[in-house]
Amino acid sequence: MTGVPASAAGGSGAKPVRGGKLGTAAVNQASLWNIANILTMVRLLLVPGFVLLLFHDGGYDPIWRAFAWAAFAVAMITDLFDGHLARAYNLVTDFGKIADPIADKAIMGAALVSLSVLGDLPWWITGVILARELGITLMRFWVIRHAVIPASRGGKLKTLAQGTAAGMYVLALTGPLATLRFWVMMVAVVLTVVTGLDYVRQAVVLRRQGLAAERAAAAECAAEATEALQATVGTEPATGPATGSVAGAKDVRAAAEARDAAEAER
Repeated sequence: MTGVPASAAGGSGAKPVRGGKLGTAAVNQASLWNIANILTMVRLLLVPGFVLLLFHDGGYDPIWRAFAWAAFAVAMITDLFDGHLARAYNLVTDFGKIADPIADKAIMGAALVSLSVLGDLPWWITGVILARELGITLMRFWVIRHAVIPASRGGKLKTLAQGTAAGMYVLALTGPLATLRFWVMMVAVVLTVVTGLDYVRQAVVLRRQGLAAERAAAAECAAEATEALQATVGTEPATGPATGSVAGAKDVRAAAEARDAAEAER
């Protein structure tokens, strides 16, 4: 959950160049079966596997929970690697743009909900984190016409804290480690709320700026259209209804004068 879709950072089906940028044609040729997308699909497949391992044998067997932790850890690591590979090799596909954020939220949401179902994690923590993630996702769509909200350092730190805390809860820890994981989760919750509020602030500012820019552009277009109309009216001869009426009146008066003159001659 790096904030940048793993497969959305750039892409090419041609020979990749580390740190390089490829042309539009190369980007459009990016293959669906690139390494970044494969890692994203692996992360999606790990979600049901993680849940099955966590709930195996009632959900309280330390060995099976260790297996579940391993699946969770692999999923979180693939998130880091597919993002790095996408940025380094410019791998972009529409599938990656959609699947990467879904996979990120699916593995974390599955972990939080499962832990709450097992009674290990308070439901309010799960509710706060999931509400924030869903809200920010909807807010990104709200401002996507005007700008893209970039991932912040706080957001990345929040993701790290959530992953670490959730992983510690998946393991069957006792004693001081069980106390430590609670405080790590509290740090994750605080970062979740703070970064969420910051995203809201950014979204409001970006939307206002976008709307102001649209109004300014519309006003400029209207002014240009008015100037063009005035220039057109100023260069063309007047042939409107008023001109026609005046000409018609002159013709009637001339005809009447001619008739009067003819009668006087008779």
